Order: sequence, then C-alpha cells, then structure tokens
Amino acid sequence: MTVELLVLLIVIVTALAFDFTNGFHDTANAMATSIATGALRPRVAVALSAVLNLIGAFLSVAVAATVAKGIVRLDGVDGQDLLIIVFAGLVGGILWNLLTWLFGLPSSSSHALFGGLIGATIAALGWSGVIWASGSDGVLTKIVLPAVLAPIVAALVSAIGTWGIYRLTRTSDPNKVDEGFRWGQIGSASLVSLAHGTNDAQKTMGVIFLALVAHGTLTKNDEMPLWVMAACAVAIAAGTYLGGWRIIRTLGKGLVEIDSPQGLAAESSSAAIILTSAHFGLPLSTTQTATGSILGTGLGKGAEVRWSVMGRMTVAWLLTLPLAGIAGAICWAIAHVIGGLAGVLVVFTVLIALSAVMYLRSRRDPVDTSNVNEWPGGTSAATDVSDNAGHGLPDQTSNAADVPGGAANGSGGGASDAADTPEGISDGAKGTTTKVREVSEGVTADGLSPPSGPSSSEGPGAKSTRPAQV
Repeated sequence: MTVELLVLLIVIVTALAFDFTNGFHDTANAMATSIATGALRPRVAVALSAVLNLIGAFLSVAVAATVAKGIVRLDGVDGQDLLIIVFAGLVGGILWNLLTWLFGLPSSSSHALFGGLIGATIAALGWSGVIWASGSDGVLTKIVLPAVLAPIVAALVSAIGTWGIYRLTRTSDPNKVDEGFRWGQIGSASLVSLAHGTNDAQKTMGVIFLALVAHGTLTKNDEMPLWVMAACAVAIAAGTYLGGWRIIRTLGKGLVEIDSPQGLAAESSSAAIILTSAHFGLPLSTTQTATGSILGTGLGKGAEVRWSVMGRMTVAWLLTLPLAGIAGAICWAIAHVIGGLAGVLVVFTVLIALSAVMYLRSRRDPVDTSNVNEWPGGTSAATDVSDNAGHGLPDQTSNAADVPGGAANGSGGGASDAADTPEGISDGAKGTTTKVREVSEGVTADGLSPPSGPSSSEGPGAKSTRPAQV
C-alpha cells in the first residue's frame, strides 16, 4: 500500500466521520418541531428521519457536483497536496460541528465544511486557489448568497403560512385542529428529512469525489460512484439516528413555543426551500432554513420569541465560515510542516483527542429523550394571549381552578384542569401550558409548553382529547 493510497483512505474515513456529525447535528432541522409538539416520540422521530435521509441521498447529485468542482481550482493542485487540503478542511468542519453541538447551537454543517475547505485552500494556494465567482458558479453565488437569503425567505413563507392557518381554523374545535395538524406534521417532517438527504449527504459525496480525483482514481468529468453514494447515505443516516438532542432542544423549545399548526407550517416551508435548492445544485444550509421557518411561525402567530437565543444562533452563523476556515488552515499548516503521512496522522490524532474532550464535557450536562422537551431554567416562551386575540387566534390555554394555590401540571402532551382541592393540583399530559390565576393578586403566570386542550371553565375533572403520540 502506497503512502498516497493510505492518505486517501484516511481522507475518506474522515469525510464519512464528518457526514456522521452532519447527521446528528442536523436531525433537529427535520424533527425538532414534531418532537416538541408531541406528533412523534423522540426515538421514533429520529429513526424515521434516518431512513428518509438514507433514501434522499440517492435522489440527486447536483449538490455534490457543486462541492466537488465549485470551490477549489482543480487545475492549480493535484495529488497528495490536494488530498491534504481536503483532509484539513474536513477536520476543521468536524471540530466546528462538535463545538456548536456541545453548546446546543444549530449552526450550519454545510458552512462548516465549506469554511474548512476554503481556509485550507487559502493556506495552501492563496486567495486565487478558491473559485470566488465564475459566472453562475463560485463561493459567492452558490454559498454566500443562499446563506443570506434562505433564512429570510423561510421565515417569510412560514410566517404567512402560520397566520393563514390560524385565520382559517379560528372557529374550529381546537382539539380537532391540534389532532389533525399533528398527523400532518408526520408527513411534513418526513419531507424535510427526505430533502435533507438530497442536500446534505451529497456534500460529503462531493468531498470524497474530490479526493478520488486528487488520487487519480477518477477524473473530474466522471460519474459519482455508487459506493460513494451508499457510504455517505449510511453515514448520515447513522448520525441522524443517534439524535443531536442538544440542538433538537434548542430548536424545539428554545426559540419559540410551537403548536402543531406552527410545526406543519415550519416543516412545509423548509422542505419546499431545501428541495428547490437541491434541484438547482445550491448547497443550502438546511439549519438556517429550518431555524428561519421556526422563527417565522412565532412571528406569524404573534407568540413570544426568545430573541436572546436567536441572537446567539446568528452569531454562530456569522462565525461558522471564518472560524471553520481558520481551523482548516491551521490543520493544513500542521500537516504541511510535518509533511507526508506523518503530518496527516498527527492532525488525525488531534481530531480524535479534541472530539473526545468535547464528548466527555457534554456528559456533565446530558440531553437525551428524557429531557429534550425541557428548556433549562424551567420556563419557556409562552403564547402571548393578547397577541393571539389581536390575530383572531383561539385562546387554548389550560387554566387552573380559581382557588388558592391552584395550578395545572403537565406530563404528556394534553391538558387537564385543577380539581377543587385545597392545593388545586391537577396532573395532566406532558407538555401542557399551564396558567395560574390568583384572584386575590391578579397575577398570571404562563407555563412551559404550548397551549392545548380544554379550559378549566368546563369544570373539574375535564379530560383531554389530545391524541396520543405516534
């Protein structure tokens, strides 16, 4: 086995490792809203998403072609030099993915990959080694412009859709509306997962194709090998099934409280935009698209948005390309200074060590299926009832009985009312918005989860008709 072949194998393994991190980093894009509203159980949601990501990876290779041929000037470098550039870019992308996952920030895996590749290319070849603009191709046209437009368009589309949904259903039975849209969410979330496979899995295909061209196994005009498509599809599906619970919690509970009509609007908006971009070969950030859609549903409903969380996400988005690029450039410099296979092995060892450190750090504050719908601090963005009234939206908030200390506590996705007891406590289904009205103080406190179910004005002991999770 030659040194160049061994370097190629390390690059392919690293590329599949990036694809794996892309899978669990981006699971939230498709399934966060369905998990938050209770349309799907967490483990069922990630399993469904994994299968559809696997299928979606085989549907198109337009995005892969953009990654393979639209970033690095292939006529300026080849052989082992190109392999090291690709390897360093992948390491930079993986490290940024893991860092943002650790902090629960839904940053773009796509931009982490592109940033790493661009940084390594600049370090190796200078600014001229990157295809910045070439007609309709290049970094500015294919990457930067979609990054700016995608979240804005997604937010606008989902806001209009959400507003329209609540206008059309304002006189309908809230329980029937909730049940119908929860079933609809299964379909819309599945479509987002399928779309994610057609877009994100192909980026790693493009990187492996680039490595094969550098090794001389393929030419830049060859077709994408089936084994590359299959390997990338399996890697992203495995990562998706692992479930990036930290980011799922941020998107599902951290930005805005989501009801099932909002979830369907957000997922439909995301799927439409991602599939359109895949058709035109635009390596879109599915994370930014999904986040924009979720933000739009909050604006469309008039619900409270956690702008501080949105601010942290925006900072992460702005830093992704440059910081991943710096990481890629540093990795290339280390590999280049040491030289040959030894340099690649040193960088690979650094990647493993830093990945282990971040994983061990995450275990101090684990997030999994048991607490993915619990936002830290015990509070969450609740629906602004006065805003709902202004939009003609139904007030579905479950209220505790008007007795001293009355409270309604949720535990499963439905609503229940307080009984006329000295404590006034009623245990309902998980994820219920509770509202305490203290007559003597006139104080109102909103609870954790989205409003649903009957009001306590229907009488003590009223039962929730909210459907069970799928």
